[in-house]
Amino acid sequence: MLTDAWGRAITYLRLSVTDKCNYRYTYCMPPAGIPLLPRNRILTLEQMAEVALAAGGLGFTKIKFTGGEPLVRKNVEFLIASVARSGRFTDIGLTTNGALLTLDKALALREAGLQRINVSLDTLEPARFAAITRGGRLQDVFNGITAAQTAGLDPVKINMIVFDDTKPEELDAMKRFCKSCGCLLQTIRHFSLHDRENSSGSQGCEDRPPRCATCNRLRLTSDGFLKSCLFSNKEIHADFNDLEASICRAIKGKPAQGRACTTRSMSQIGG
Repeated sequence: MLTDAWGRAITYLRLSVTDKCNYRYTYCMPPAGIPLLPRNRILTLEQMAEVALAAGGLGFTKIKFTGGEPLVRKNVEFLIASVARSGRFTDIGLTTNGALLTLDKALALREAGLQRINVSLDTLEPARFAAITRGGRLQDVFNGITAAQTAGLDPVKINMIVFDDTKPEELDAMKRFCKSCGCLLQTIRHFSLHDRENSSGSQGCEDRPPRCATCNRLRLTSDGFLKSCLFSNKEIHADFNDLEASICRAIKGKPAQGRACTTRSMSQIGG
């Protein structure tokens, strides 16, 4: 098990498989979107699997596949299967907006070895949902949740961002919805990458992102950079000649406390 300079055990890899997304969340990107990386700068699924397996060999036990929207990436099941077959991870998850999660896709993910899934859903009001996602349909997400449950990716965890203008009634409605359909609710305060200290929406939210003192995460961006802190510009390029050394170097450089990231958007990091 690897520990950083502050004694924290780092066991959780969040792996961004793409910077693309089928939604344009207001809190992830500007209205015009962001310039997408050219294909030749995005890691192949085989390369992502290499990094994941190297991390697993060093003691990582939990992995979460993120995006952008990970289901935009073709054949993401191949990557999940490669990781699952290794037997190095006891917790294999994926975060999605749910809109592309058909029953066939959910079954394929489960067959590949995916154990659990998080669905981003910030409101149950159709008009507000369309505004937050810039055009999304709430029913598509409901269909995705049903597909995940039918495929056995259960219980589904709902990630709800709580904003300054989130009404208590919205939060209560989400609690009732999750209880009625057997989902687990995780409330996340709305935060800014540019200023962690002044992030908003703290009403009754869980510690997500986690407190710095308990952070056990390392992130791999879709273009091959290891990022040890969400709220920092510090990152190193994964060296495929010695991935273990790259991972160790990234962990060694993990700051005690992150303050701001100004070089990437959330969709480029994967949350």
